Amino acid sequence: MNKLTKIGVSALCGSLASVVAANAGSLDVTGGATATYTSLDGAVTGNPLGMASAMTFTGNGELDNGTTFKLTIAHTNKAAYTGSAISMTTPSLGTFTYDEGGGTGLDRIDDMMPTAWEETDGAGLPVGLRTVAGAGGSSDIEWNVGLGLPDGMNVYGSFSPQPDGSKNSNKGTSGANAVVDGNGWDIVLTHSGLYDGLNVFAGYSEIEQAASIGTREQTAYGATYAIGGATLGYQYSKDDEPGADAEYYENHAYAASFNVNDNLAISYGVHDSKRNSTGIELSATSIQVSYTVGGASVKIAENSADNVNYVSASNKEGRTIALTLAF
Repeated sequence: MNKLTKIGVSALCGSLASVVAANAGSLDVTGGATATYTSLDGAVTGNPLGMASAMTFTGNGELDNGTTFKLTIAHTNKAAYTGSAISMTTPSLGTFTYDEGGGTGLDRIDDMMPTAWEETDGAGLPVGLRTVAGAGGSSDIEWNVGLGLPDGMNVYGSFSPQPDGSKNSNKGTSGANAVVDGNGWDIVLTHSGLYDGLNVFAGYSEIEQAASIGTREQTAYGATYAIGGATLGYQYSKDDEPGADAEYYENHAYAASFNVNDNLAISYGVHDSKRNSTGIELSATSIQVSYTVGGASVKIAENSADNVNYVSASNKEGRTIALTLAF
């Protein structure tokens, strides 16, 4: 995507100026315009037209000691302010990020399967799939370790003093929570340097909950392998004690994508998830096609799901067509 605008700014550091000064920075805006049409077989959809703004604001600056900082504000949906993050990249210790949009910690590997467009449960058909998020799915602080790791390896540590899903404004707090009553932390490792085309990933999370429920533990691991224009992937994840004693969700995901040429991509993905307390298995499938010319993309997803929301015999099918214009 091309930059929409770039505005030079000067950071007035206040009390921070006595410690280290900041140099002039910049604010960049990227984004696109997406229009969608969604059809759900056997369901009342009402107005099937949708829109996304896909705007991301990124502010960049640098301190005198070589540390760079970045502010990211995402507004990817027309009707919602998606999330924001502040990150600081040091010369030797790696990157520290305060995030309020998810996508850090264990949440960064909740679904790593290759697709032509979207995740299996994110292509327009409401599925109700329960995967993993960890402390990184809430407001958290993440450390991307920068201590001489092997080429292709990344290690992330994430911490939240109470990962209850809140996104607090300036000077705000989230208050009491009947389930989450303590800290949460994640550890995630990704490695793309073991073998050409192979990317492996794994992560673990613990969140303190009320004593009657017990500690929430989440695990994810898997791999993708790219050869030529094809990419294959498998992933396992488990969410243990998600707000209820002796409850867990266990997931298996499989997917394959293929870049036919520089413009056309296709993919097929399956995500199976079992809820142990009921024994019901939710199964979601998505076939996707994406065709891009210049800044325009047409994307189609044909979706189906059995036992939606872990309700027996609640089966759905549908499709989504999108036109995206990048700027």
